[in-house]
Amino acid sequence: MIELKTASQIEKMRVAGRLTRQALELAGSLIAPGVTTGEIDRAVHDFIVKNGGIPSFLGYAGYPASCCLSVNEEVIHGIPGKRVLKEGDIVSVDVGAIVNGWHGDNAATFPVGKVAPEAEKLMQVTRECLEIAISMAAPGVRLGDIGYAIQSHAEEHGYGVVRQFIGHGIGSEMHQAPDVPNYGKQGRGIRLEKGMTIAIEPMINLIGHEVRTLADGWTVVTKSGSVSAHFENTIAVTDNGAEILTKL
Repeated sequence: MIELKTASQIEKMRVAGRLTRQALELAGSLIAPGVTTGEIDRAVHDFIVKNGGIPSFLGYAGYPASCCLSVNEEVIHGIPGKRVLKEGDIVSVDVGAIVNGWHGDNAATFPVGKVAPEAEKLMQVTRECLEIAISMAAPGVRLGDIGYAIQSHAEEHGYGVVRQFIGHGIGSEMHQAPDVPNYGKQGRGIRLEKGMTIAIEPMINLIGHEVRTLADGWTVVTKSGSVSAHFENTIAVTDNGAEILTKL
């Protein structure tokens, strides 16, 4: 069942979304050669808690950290720890926060110093995929049309769109109906309605769409070994289109 939010509930999600975006921006500001992923995770955790939130991811289905930090060929769910970032890496950071029972969820991929042109372009195109999707989101638009637009833009550049992991509804729980795929067929899927809140999150690989999960049970990597990028925002569907809830 899809939960349609009231104006007051969306306002609560704006508060959660703002804190979530601030936490993501903090993580991005800390990314540099020589920094460990664990250091970034601790800073994000402390920031969220200090500002009255709860890290959504910590303990979720047993996940052991407050944010996901996925480096290079890691697509999503990378577990922060002792890994030291180095010049030329790209790092996807995914952060969620709960404030007064309502969730925000966002992600972005950051360069560590100067990165290869192919990685820079992948990040740019993945960001564009998210922007295209958000620009389309409005009452009456089908999710299949949004997925098709994301897939088409990525594949025009020769990239692979991850299919095993997708976006989702969000609100009083981190994952709700509906599923929000980053691929699809035009004219298919449910129609968006005013009051729906969803997390759109393209995950795009430099080579191929296939992924696998490592032995830790969490870290998802590209089967090709190529780098991957990930961008995400939580949005609300309004009469005037999409409102980004995870923004400053």
